[in-house]
Amino acid sequence: MPSLGADMRAGRLLEWLKQPGDRVTRGDIIAEVDTDKGVIEVEVFTSGVVERLLVEPGTRVPVGTPLATIREEGVPEAAPAAAGPPGVPAPPERHRASPLARRRAAELGLDLRTIAGSGPSGVVTREDVERASRAPAAPPEEAGEVDRTARMRAAIAAAVSRSKREIPHYYLATTVDLGGLMTWLADYNRNRPVAERLGPNALLLKATALALRDFPDLNAQWLEGRAVPAQGIHLGLAISLRGGGLVVATLPNTDQRPVSQLMTDVMEVVRRARTGGLRSSELSGSTVTVTQLGDRGVESVFGVIYPPQVAIVGFGRVVERPWVVGGQVVPRPVVTVTLAADHRASDGHRGGLFLFALSGLLQEPERL
Repeated sequence: MPSLGADMRAGRLLEWLKQPGDRVTRGDIIAEVDTDKGVIEVEVFTSGVVERLLVEPGTRVPVGTPLATIREEGVPEAAPAAAGPPGVPAPPERHRASPLARRRAAELGLDLRTIAGSGPSGVVTREDVERASRAPAAPPEEAGEVDRTARMRAAIAAAVSRSKREIPHYYLATTVDLGGLMTWLADYNRNRPVAERLGPNALLLKATALALRDFPDLNAQWLEGRAVPAQGIHLGLAISLRGGGLVVATLPNTDQRPVSQLMTDVMEVVRRARTGGLRSSELSGSTVTVTQLGDRGVESVFGVIYPPQVAIVGFGRVVERPWVVGGQVVPRPVVTVTLAADHRASDGHRGGLFLFALSGLLQEPERL
């Protein structure tokens, strides 16, 4: 069962889309899982042949529990294993966890198989064990009857409460003149069909990703008591859902995507997030979250860091304000950009330099 966020503890297997004997390729959808954030398509991360399905549809499964076994190419077929009761997952030989996590789990009497791992490749860290020891018990089976929005709100509340309690946030804000960017955008869109036009959000995301290249202390994860720089810049886009709640969808290698492709990808992932159809890989692996509330009329937003990340960037609404240009006061489109960051991983000086770099990129859109 994949971990689809720091606030996820379990999911309910709805349906198998592959059966024993089926050949699968990395990226294929193998199952659908119901979570507090909706129905998620679970991908396979290797190629081979499905050997066994370990969980019956309808079963609620803790994060980290094996769902199926896949025999990779060139690996001989395994001898038949003793069958367990229907719907009971087979225990893994050894759950991936750091030595500190194993020691702390043993002290607290916790089963590592029930703990979501936030480390690289889903490794359980000491922080994950500590959070699990303080987390409320998983909802009973009849929780499926509870309104999904209420369950999502409860999951979000638990995650942000832990974040505010455990992470020493600091906050910075700056206002950026977008006059040049909006002019460039109008020129770019002028002779293009509607489907190929850019919106300002794509440029804001691309500028954020490019600015992060020089700030690995912000593009990092807090693991085992230290900030570990991420391999790649994978922005997480906070998406509000119809009926309430939100998800954070990952845009892999955001800094390497052309803005036109980024615009298409954002529109597609937002559509699927709101209609149901996100993949498990799209709900994990983000390195810095971006929240944009301009379309809700908000002029500034100070986010709460999504662990194990160490920073979140916020954009408000683009508004016209009096601005001094060449000694003259003129109306200019401006946006308020905010940064909430983990004081254990960086400080206000570094955060200020990041916002300055981001501001510079937004004022030179041709660099994006």
